[in-house]
Amino acid sequence: MGFQDTPEEWQVTATATPFTGKKTSIRTDDVVMPDGSVARRDYQVHPGSVAVLALDEDGRVLVLRQYRHPVRHKLWEIPAGLLDVPGENPLHAAQRELYEEAHVKAEDWRVLTDVYTTPGGCDEAVRVFLARDLSDAVGERFEVAEEEADMELARVPLQDLVRGVLAGDLHNNCLVVGALSLAAVLAGEGVESLRPAEAPWPARPFEV
Repeated sequence: MGFQDTPEEWQVTATATPFTGKKTSIRTDDVVMPDGSVARRDYQVHPGSVAVLALDEDGRVLVLRQYRHPVRHKLWEIPAGLLDVPGENPLHAAQRELYEEAHVKAEDWRVLTDVYTTPGGCDEAVRVFLARDLSDAVGERFEVAEEEADMELARVPLQDLVRGVLAGDLHNNCLVVGALSLAAVLAGEGVESLRPAEAPWPARPFEV
């Protein structure tokens, strides 16, 4: 219980936002160090994200393949998306992303893990959900555009994903974290040990 991350905030003597984009921005803070010196830190300000490791009754994970321009790769990923609305309930956002990207719904939802993706240069927090009891969503499929228009969908056995991660063949952060976390859960205390879907998330507080 004592081995855990703890909130802390060092003094900021000056701050600026030299760039503001559509969804994120860049912030520059002058931060007082423990020795009294002041260091400048540049980082991306991010609204936060959710991701969904959707596991079907055959032990397969729903994945999609999408082009990611910054790394010049098509990556296999799990459904994910931004928390577009401040204070948005992350479970609702995850359910929306699963519907929009895969046209799938799930009856059983649990929190698999919470992560900061790149805490040295970005404040993005991601909640990764485990979704089970899958079925096709009703109604018309969500209309996709841009990179999403080229997405491929597949269902892959969990152990194949784990092998791909450890072999260095799969690199998407949420897929890596989600697959290894679920493998650890299944080898340990089981899915019932996971937190409920509405568990508090101090990194991105939300309305229940």
